[in-house]
Amino acid sequence: MKKLILVFLLFINWCFAQQQTVTHSVTPSPFEESDNITITIQGSSVNEVTWGITGNELYLWAWSFGTNLGNLQDCPTNGSWDNSSETNRFTYNSGSDTYTISFVPTSFFSRTGIGRIGFLVKAKDGNGDKKSQDILEDVGAFQLSLTSPTNTTTILSSGANLNITGSNTGGNANYVLKADGSTVNSQSGISSYSYTDTNITVNKNYTLEATLNGETKTKTFSVIVDPGTSFSVMPQTYLDGITYDDTDPTKATLVLYATGKDFVYVAGSFNNWQPDANYAMKRDPSRNNKFWLTLTGLTSGQIETFQYWAVDKTPIANSPALVKTADPYSTLVLSPFDDPSIPASTYPNLPIYPAGQEREVTVLQTGKTPYNWQITNFNKPKKEDLVIYEVLIRDFDADRNFQDIIDKIDYFKNLNINAIELMPVMEFEGNESWGYNTSFHMALDKFYGTEDKFKELVDVCHQNGIAVILDVALNHAFGRNPMVRMWMKDSDNDGWGEPSSENPYFNETARHSYNVGYDFDHSNSFTRVYTKRVVKHWIEEFNIDGFRWDLTKGFTQLCSSGDEGCTNSFKQDRVDVLKEYADYSWSLDETHYVIFEHLGADNEEQEWANYRIGDAIPKGVMMWSEMWTAYKNLAQGQTSDINFDRMGHSSHGFTEKRTLGYPESHDKDRIMYEMTEFGIDTNPSHDVTNLNTALSRMSALGAVTLTIPGPKMVWHFADLGMENSIWTCSNGVVNSDYDGNGDGDCKLDTKPQPQWTNNWLGNANRNQIYNDWSRLNALKINEAVFEGDYNITSGTQTPRISIYTGDENTSGSELKNVIVIANFSVTNQTISPNFPYSGDWYDLMDESNTPATINGSITSINLNPGEFRVYGNQVSTLSVGKINADIELKIFPNPANHSFSINKNISKLDIYNITGKLIKTFQGDFRKGNAFDISNLKQSIYLVKIINNLGETSTVKLIKI
Repeated sequence: MKKLILVFLLFINWCFAQQQTVTHSVTPSPFEESDNITITIQGSSVNEVTWGITGNELYLWAWSFGTNLGNLQDCPTNGSWDNSSETNRFTYNSGSDTYTISFVPTSFFSRTGIGRIGFLVKAKDGNGDKKSQDILEDVGAFQLSLTSPTNTTTILSSGANLNITGSNTGGNANYVLKADGSTVNSQSGISSYSYTDTNITVNKNYTLEATLNGETKTKTFSVIVDPGTSFSVMPQTYLDGITYDDTDPTKATLVLYATGKDFVYVAGSFNNWQPDANYAMKRDPSRNNKFWLTLTGLTSGQIETFQYWAVDKTPIANSPALVKTADPYSTLVLSPFDDPSIPASTYPNLPIYPAGQEREVTVLQTGKTPYNWQITNFNKPKKEDLVIYEVLIRDFDADRNFQDIIDKIDYFKNLNINAIELMPVMEFEGNESWGYNTSFHMALDKFYGTEDKFKELVDVCHQNGIAVILDVALNHAFGRNPMVRMWMKDSDNDGWGEPSSENPYFNETARHSYNVGYDFDHSNSFTRVYTKRVVKHWIEEFNIDGFRWDLTKGFTQLCSSGDEGCTNSFKQDRVDVLKEYADYSWSLDETHYVIFEHLGADNEEQEWANYRIGDAIPKGVMMWSEMWTAYKNLAQGQTSDINFDRMGHSSHGFTEKRTLGYPESHDKDRIMYEMTEFGIDTNPSHDVTNLNTALSRMSALGAVTLTIPGPKMVWHFADLGMENSIWTCSNGVVNSDYDGNGDGDCKLDTKPQPQWTNNWLGNANRNQIYNDWSRLNALKINEAVFEGDYNITSGTQTPRISIYTGDENTSGSELKNVIVIANFSVTNQTISPNFPYSGDWYDLMDESNTPATINGSITSINLNPGEFRVYGNQVSTLSVGKINADIELKIFPNPANHSFSINKNISKLDIYNITGKLIKTFQGDFRKGNAFDISNLKQSIYLVKIINNLGETSTVKLIKI
C-alpha cells in the first residue's frame, strides 16, 4: 500500500532498492480497534546500515481501511515521507534488540469503523527506498478468510467451474456469495463455506460476505474467461492509443502493444465495465502482435471512459496475472486519487470518475469540436534573440492554472520576454508538484486546466510574439504509468510495482547515477516510438514551439546507478539517440527549439550544439548552461569563484550561439536569498544582506547576464527580486540544511506568492529591476549588435562585456559596439571600460540620448556599489530620437485615434512605448492599407517597427490621441 500512498508525495530523489522483510508481531492478537496494541519489530531483521540509520531512529508509516476494506486513510501523524513525525518513532529496547510502538487504533488513526491497518518501517527520510515491505493486519476477533480461489483473479477457460471455499473466526455465520452484484448462493449458520460456480462463460466479479452478530466481513475476487486468440490485420493508419474515424464519429479504434500478454479485454462505460467476448482485442501478427479493437455504436461528443484488462496466464514470479490499466497514449485520464481536489473553476465540467473502478481510466470522445486557432503561422524568435522565462504554473499565481498565465500576458509583454518555458504540465502523480513525476506524457495535468484552455494559452502567447516551450521528462516515468504497470514486479500484491525483467520499455535498475522514478531504456525501439509520438503530439496538437529535455544524462544505457563518473563521461549511445529525437522534432517543424538540460562535458555537448548548424535553416541544440555559483557569489559581493565566461557559447566550443545561460533556475536557490543571507555586510552604507540593498544589485545582475549574445533564461520573479528560498516550506519556514549534510526539506513545497498580494510592481525598488530588465531585453531582441561577437572579462568584482559587430576597434554610423560594466563590490570603484575608440558614446539605458565624450581606453567611469552601465557607440533604435526610415515607412493618419494604416506590405508590426517596452504585436501577411486597431492603447507617443517579407525593418513615431 505504500506505493499507493506515495503517489501523493512530492519528492524527487528516488532510488529503488530491494525492500526489506522485517520480522514483526502485534499484541494482542486478534485485536479490536479500541484495544491498546503494541507492534514489535525484531531489530536483527532491520539493516540499519543500509538505511543509514543512526541512534536507532526507526519510524512507523501507517494507514487504515474501513470495515469493508475501503475508505483508505493515512495516519494523521505520519509526517512527510522525507521527514517522519516524531510521534511515529519506535522505541528501541537494547536488551531484547527490538523496536516497539504502542497505540489505540481509534485514537492513532482518528477514526472508528476500522477493518484493517497497514504499516511499514522506515528511516526518518524514506527516500532511496529506506523502508520495509508493507504489512497488513486485520482488526477484530471476527475475521473472514478465503482459501479458494487463492488468487484475487482466476483465469478460466470458457465453461469451466470455480470452487469457492472460506471460513471465519468467531462462530457460525451467515454467508452470501454475489457475482456482479447479484446473489448466487447463500448459506446460514456455518463456520466454513463451500460452493462451486459452474459453467462460467463470462467475466465475473465476486463478493463473499460473512455476517456474525450484525457485523459483516467481505472478500472480493474475480474470474476472467480466456476468450482465445483472434488474429486479424489492422489498417496501417491505426496508431497506438486511440485512432478516431475521420468520417464516422460512432467509431474509434484502440491499439495496445502488450508483448507477453495472452489476451486483453477493453472494459469501459460503453459495456458497463463488464466486457464480454465482443470486447476481447484482436492481435495483428504483422505489427508485433499488437492488440486492437474497433468500438462501434459510440455517440458523437459523448464522454466515454475505459481501461485495458491485460492478462498473462503464466506470469513470472511476483508479477500479476491481470493488470487493469489506462492507455499509455492517453490524452486525458481520470484519477480517483487526484480528481476530487481539482477546483471546478480550473476544470469546469470535469468528467466523473466511474464508480466501482480503480486507478486511472482513459477518456475517449468522438466528434470533439476542434479549437479555433487564431494564430496558425507563428514566426518564432531567432534562437540568438531568445529571452526565456521559466515558469512553474503552480507557483505563478493563486489559482495555479493556465488562466493565470493568460491573465498576466501583459506582464510578460512589458518585460519584453519572447518565450516562456513551462515546467512539466503533463499528467503527474498528485496535484501540487513540479511535474517531473510524470506518468502520462501525452495528457495534460487537469490541476492546471483543460486542453482548450492550454491551447488558448499558447494562442495568446503567439498573438503577443511569445514562443511556448515545454519542459519534458522523458528519461523516466512513475508508478502509475501503464507501461510500468503492465510489466511489473508486485511482490506485495497491491497493484503497484517496479519494472520486471520482461518490461520492454524500462530498465529494472537505472543505467545512470541521477535517476528518479523508473528509467526508460532508450536503446529500445519501442521506447523511441513512444518518445516520438509524445513529441509529435505536443507539436501538432498544441503548436508547441520547443522542448527542454530534462536530465539528458539519463538517456544512456552504458552506466549503472552508482557510477557517477561513467554517467558524466562521453556516451555515444545517448549522443546518437538524442540526435535522433532532435531530427524527428525538426522533421515536424524545422524551426523547433531543442534544448537539453545536460550540464555535462564540452566534448559531448558540442555533438549536439554544433549538429546541423549548416542546414539552410540552421539547427543546433541549445544547451542549458548553469552559472549559479559565479553569479550568486558575485551578487553577494564575494571576490572568488566569480568567473562567468561560460555564460557565452565560445568557451564551450560551440560553433554558433547555442548556450542557454542562466544565473538561477528552479533547481537552485534564489540569488536574492543568497544575498540577504550570505552577502557581504562590512559596509554599513551598502550592506548586501539588507533587502533593499540586495534589490538594488539585481539590475546589474541582469546587465551582465541578459546582454551576453545568445539565448538566455530568467527564473520566474527574479525580475522582481523574489527572495523566497527554494527551501521555503508551506508554513513559511526555511529548512535549507546548509550544514553540509545534504538538501533540506520542502524544496518541492508550494511557495508563497507575495509578488501579487503585496503588489511588487508598485514597489519602487522591485519595479526598478523589472523596468531595467525590460529595457535590457528590448535591446537584446531588437538591436542587431547583440547577435554579434563578444568578449567577457569576468572573475573580478567589476566585470566587463564587450559586444560588437565587424571590427571591434573601428567606429561606425550604426550601433555596432556595446560595452557593459558593473560594480559588484560594496564600495565605490573607478573602472576603466576600455572603450575601443574615442568619440561620443551613449548610455543605452538612458532615454535622454545625451552623449558622453570618450577618450578611448583612457576614460574611466566611477560606479557606486551595485551600479552598472550599458554604453553604445550610437543611440538605440528604440529611442524616440532615433527613427529609422530605411524603407520609407509612412503611417496614416498620424496622430491616430482608433486605428492606423501603413504604405507597405509587411509580415510583422510591433508597437513599443517610449521606454522600449513591447506593447502590441501584429503578425501575418498584411497588405498596404491594412488597418491596425489601437483602440485599446492609452494616449501617448509610441514607436512602430515593421518587418517586410525581405526581412527589412523600419521604425517610425506614432501619436495616439
